[in-house]
Amino acid sequence: MNTPLRKVGMAMLVMVVLLLANATYIQVVKADDYRTDSRNARVLYDEFARQRGKIVSQANGEVLASVNPSNDKYKYIRTYADGPMYAPVTGYYSINYGAGGLERAEDDVLNGSDPRLFVRRLSDMVTGRDPSGGNVRLTIDPAVQKAAYDLMTQKNYTGAVVAMEPSTGRILAMVSTPSYDPNQLASHTSKAQTDAWTANNKDPKKPMLNRAISETYPPGSTFKLVTAAAALEDGNGPDTKVDTAPNTKLPGTNVTLENYAGQGCPGDTFKDALAHSCNVPFAQFAGKLGPDKMKKTAANFGIGQTDLTVPMKVAPSTVGPLDSQGALFQSGIGQRDVRLTPLQDCLLAATVANGGMAMKPQLVQSVLAPDLSTIEDYSPTELTGTPALSSANAAILKDMMVASEGFTKGGGKRPDVQIASKTGTAEHGTDSKNTAPHAWYTAFAPVDNPQIAVAVIVEDGGNRGLAATGGTVAAEIGRAAINAKLGGG
Repeated sequence: MNTPLRKVGMAMLVMVVLLLANATYIQVVKADDYRTDSRNARVLYDEFARQRGKIVSQANGEVLASVNPSNDKYKYIRTYADGPMYAPVTGYYSINYGAGGLERAEDDVLNGSDPRLFVRRLSDMVTGRDPSGGNVRLTIDPAVQKAAYDLMTQKNYTGAVVAMEPSTGRILAMVSTPSYDPNQLASHTSKAQTDAWTANNKDPKKPMLNRAISETYPPGSTFKLVTAAAALEDGNGPDTKVDTAPNTKLPGTNVTLENYAGQGCPGDTFKDALAHSCNVPFAQFAGKLGPDKMKKTAANFGIGQTDLTVPMKVAPSTVGPLDSQGALFQSGIGQRDVRLTPLQDCLLAATVANGGMAMKPQLVQSVLAPDLSTIEDYSPTELTGTPALSSANAAILKDMMVASEGFTKGGGKRPDVQIASKTGTAEHGTDSKNTAPHAWYTAFAPVDNPQIAVAVIVEDGGNRGLAATGGTVAAEIGRAAINAKLGGG
């Protein structure tokens, strides 16, 4: 064989080897990634030929997502009951746009490919029965979800509400407003899907953003619960004397940090400072505690976790670098670089309610077979394994939060329900003094036997603009969620 032919032969051999290597990489190494990619419409075409599993609520088995037979080339169409109310929970399931939210996170169960459903799949093959997916039972309480969603939408608020059971971490409500209708994305008409997708993604209010777990905000004074926990663990007590001055200088700067409305603190104890949300004492507490103690306490509340899922991924919350005394002062009152998701803010109250131990938030209660038999029940799990504060100090902080609720405005209070709470009025933006603040409310009830913890954020002051506070804007919504859970009233 002459030299030119040998070169051609070698080149062809190399190309064949590369082709085989690429085919192996795609079909073996990357196969699962391509199969589970929400943009892979071919998988969806196959899945629409079988009955997708249901998503049901915890309290009464209310069906949130199911399928109906369709009269087109696809066998089934996905339908959502009260679509916009539950969209942050269920997500969407679309031929053109794949899946999002729980539809994506629990796709293997819902489409029947989960290994735990292998016996069922084998049985379907042997008996000739139409294949169907498993079902997912959630921890959501429809009454709590509806109470929070209805009030947020009635007031046309942009924001989020999260409620959970303190002792287990079970999520009772996850509301994000404005929302969207996943039924439009589930349509079998391509234009209807495209129009809905385009409109939702062009909307400046971002209705498809799950603000409860995918957005972080400055928490304002609700973060004082973290600072208070760290201060209690450091040996301070509710009667520890505090600075009642209306303002203080940030160390190393000429910047003045003020109490709300520039007023002096009405009381001179630690308990008074939390009850009246005085900024100066909490800034000074954070400065004395230092970055290590503040970060340690925050971490034991769950702040800083980068791998938290519920099972949808949760955006990490952070306290920021805390690299100076000025940063500590501002961070101690929930400003500077502190950013929390509403879910994490709810965990602050839930952890105090649970005696100082944070429980891992969970949205899925159980996985069910197509015949509704239980395949797996999820058990409560500690979030970090280390208490954020001792049970004794949690009891003290609980009492301090009861005092805070006593000075908190807003509707929805009931004489037969004792609530422990903390509000927040969080500055944000490049011109924070002239930008309506975010309004926060985080709470739990009943105090003597906590059954629900809740966090509410209303962006940009809701309907009160620059005059907004957590009490006047967000508290009513939090109390509505609490009352829905406890009944009566």
